[in-house]
Amino acid sequence: MNGFLLINKPEGPTSHDIVDSVRRNIQPPTSNLRLPKVGHAGTLDPFASGLLIVGVGREATREMQKLVGLDKTYEAVFVLGASSDTDDKTGKITLVHPQEPLTQERVQEALKQFIGEIEQTPPVYSAIKIGGKKMYEAAREGKPIEAKAREVTIYSMSEVQFIPSTSSGNKLDKVERATISLTIHCSSGTYIRAIARDLGQVLGTGGYVESLRRTKIGPFDISECSESIIPISAFLSRL
Repeated sequence: MNGFLLINKPEGPTSHDIVDSVRRNIQPPTSNLRLPKVGHAGTLDPFASGLLIVGVGREATREMQKLVGLDKTYEAVFVLGASSDTDDKTGKITLVHPQEPLTQERVQEALKQFIGEIEQTPPVYSAIKIGGKKMYEAAREGKPIEAKAREVTIYSMSEVQFIPSTSSGNKLDKVERATISLTIHCSSGTYIRAIARDLGQVLGTGGYVESLRRTKIGPFDISECSESIIPISAFLSRL
């Protein structure tokens, strides 16, 4: 069996968990036959959901390299007015009082700085290897490593909702915050968590990702997800 699956990954499992699940479902572990080779393209963090492309079979996984570099589209929700040590909702959240009130106009103006080719420093909690060690492993050990900035491209970024809010019940009572939802079309290698972090810094406060959903990889859309395997030739003809 060789081909590709378009899977709508839920929040919670890792991308590797999805690969393991596909492998088990294709070939039951009680069988004496060797489990098929299965791989994925474009890792999604456990807290994220959305489109994940999985190659099934040795022939398909050999073709996975052709998916490297495909642009991606995400639906994201950012929280401004607070920071996270992981740059997403799974980390330690710290309220950061904005230097100026957060308004829709200020946010929209700040977003313009992220359109086009930009320099982006990957999050401290990322799977990039530096000196043979993954960055998130070093961060968990209390020895964070900072990666070099890299060039990525943001093709479009549209703000679709802006919700101002305040927090209470803490020492920084009534800290102004805002939640924004966006659709982001970007190049491969872009970290959405880094955009949220850097947007917060531009606005004189903090920022992190509350939710993230990938809706498109190259020409493949999340609406196409199904349990049917796409033949290799049909899949590659769309690239």
